[in-house]
This record gives sequence, structure tokens and C-alpha cells, in this order.
Amino acid sequence: MYKKVVGVLVLLLCISFLFTACGGVETGSDEGTESIPTEGKGEEQAEQNQGETESVTYLLENNVFTFAMSGEYHPFNYVDEASGELTGFDVEIGKAIAEYHGWEANPVATPWSGILSGLRSSQFDAIIGSMGITMERAEQVDFSHPYYLSGAQLFVKKGSSIEGAKDLSDEIRIGVALGTSYEPVAREYSKQVATYESDVTALRDLATSNNLDAVITDRLVGLIAIDETGFELEMAGDLIFEEEVAIPVQKGNQELLDKINEALAAIRENGTYEEISKRYFGVDILE
Repeated sequence: MYKKVVGVLVLLLCISFLFTACGGVETGSDEGTESIPTEGKGEEQAEQNQGETESVTYLLENNVFTFAMSGEYHPFNYVDEASGELTGFDVEIGKAIAEYHGWEANPVATPWSGILSGLRSSQFDAIIGSMGITMERAEQVDFSHPYYLSGAQLFVKKGSSIEGAKDLSDEIRIGVALGTSYEPVAREYSKQVATYESDVTALRDLATSNNLDAVITDRLVGLIAIDETGFELEMAGDLIFEEEVAIPVQKGNQELLDKINEALAAIRENGTYEEISKRYFGVDILE
């Protein structure tokens, strides 16, 4: 009987040691489990890792100016079907900046959804992809001086007596795309507002019928439509409200920002900018 009791005690002691050993292995694995994302914790770790990898690149690598865009925003930046190369207004502005400084231009296409994070992680030097200045974006990057302006523009038939928003009244029939930011603007100027499925549809009705006296749409959307369709329309007056489009660089990259601003001023002064702008839009889109 005594021997049986001793045997049971020894067995219990062995089992106790076994569980203690297992517990030690589990404790030692905590470091590995921290890398598994949990709610909230994964996002915090990702932000920490992103901060560790981000660094400001002040000088271009091997004198190559690499600038990014979506490559899907015709005619600003797109892939030419014949050559397979990036082209468009944005691309030519980037090349003109590079030429002014004696840099080699290297335009690259990247998904728009990740373009800011790509800049912040030094995948390219700048974004020249028709990015509008917003306060939210300005918290993440530094913007150059605007390189073109867009916004709400009034379009009329050529020869119209309407010279700008000052000539609008409740009797003026205004066309606008339904659900756009331009619809409430149009209703501020007139009680006779007609809505359309698209900006181009509204512009077509203005050009081909007597249903409308004017259309309010994005300045560049209107200019592109006129260029591609041959509508006998023109801009009337200044922008009703303005959007500034600029070139972002990494936050704190003042050296590169200064060089970009210097080049923009120079190509503006020597006529290069106007030549590029009129080739694509027929007008100077910085005025």
C-alpha cells in the first residue's frame, strides 16, 4: 500500500513538471504572436513600421528626376498606344522641369490609391499627376506653387452676350451635370437650372439647341470637350471657384521643392509652359 501511494505521488509530480515545461514554451512564444495583427494593434504596428521606413530624399539619385502619376488621366497623363510610353500634359511639364535643371526625366505610372505613400517612402521624387491641393494632403507632403488652375467655369455659345457670372440671373437657363458640386452653384445664380447625366451632354445641348444659355462645369472638362467635339462654345469670365493643382514632394524636402518652383517660374517666363498648355487645351490653363 505504501509503495502504491509513493507511486501515485511520483506520477503526480511528473505531470506537474510536464505542465510547467509546457507553460514555459508558451510564454517564450509571445514575441512571435505580437506580429499577428489584432484589432487596433495591427494598425498601430503598421504606422510604426511606416514611420521607420520613411526618410526624406533631398537629392535626386544619379541625376534622375523620377516623378509619378496614375497614367490613366487623359490628356494629362496616359499611355500612348503607339509607343507604349507615358505622355500628356503632366509628363511634358515634368520633362520641362528636368530639362531646365539638366536632369534625366523618368515618369512612372503608379496606382493613384497608393501614390502618396509611395512618395513618402521615397519610391519617387515627386508627383506630377494633377493632384489638387487640400489641407489633408498638405499635412502629409509639401506642395509646389500651382502649375495649373481648374474649378467651376461658365461656358456659353460663341458670340453670347453673357461675359461672366456677373451677367447671370433667374432668367438665364443654365445646364449642369446632376449631382455634381456645380449644381448648387448654378442654383445660386438662376431659378432655371436643367440637369443632365454628364457634363458633355449638357455642353452638347448648349451647342446644338436653344434649350440653354450657359453651362457650368469643370474648366478643363469643358475645354477638353470643346477640343474633342468641335463645339462652338467658349469660356465666359473667370473661374466661379478655383482649384489649385500642384506638385507634391516629401514633407521637409525644401531643396527639391525650391528647384521645382524655380523651374516652374522659368518655363512660365520663357514660354515653354504656354506652348505645352495650348498644345493640349488651346489656352493657358494657369491663367
